[in-house]
Amino acid sequence: MKVKPGFARNFLIPQGLATVATEENRQAVEKHRARLLELQATETKQLQGLADQISAHSVTIEANANEEGQLYGSVNQADISRSLTEAGFTITAEQILISGVLKELGMYTVGVQLHEHIEAEMKVWVVPSAEELAEGEE
Repeated sequence: MKVKPGFARNFLIPQGLATVATEENRQAVEKHRARLLELQATETKQLQGLADQISAHSVTIEANANEEGQLYGSVNQADISRSLTEAGFTITAEQILISGVLKELGMYTVGVQLHEHIEAEMKVWVVPSAEELAEGEE
């Protein structure tokens, strides 16, 4: 990109934001660009492996529900993220893709966005809490 000589000489070059376009500098930029692409490919491969692990994993969340299976509260992204973190995955609530909240007992398929182009789907089981099951047996 061409800029006025004074702008380059007085601001861009002293600040380290630009350099003169010599053949040596162009080769250095190309090497740097190739290294960044290599690092990006490695990261993508690692994230794809993580996506495969998450897809093979399912989460069980206990919740209080009435006899019809309606939850007294709800299960949201934070609950699912917490369960995944307990299982050893570092997933934030913002990465969990569900529309709304889960308000009934059952099995749900939930998306996990790991990268712009890498998404995994996993099973989430919402089951009655152990205390509720014990009360029902009495």
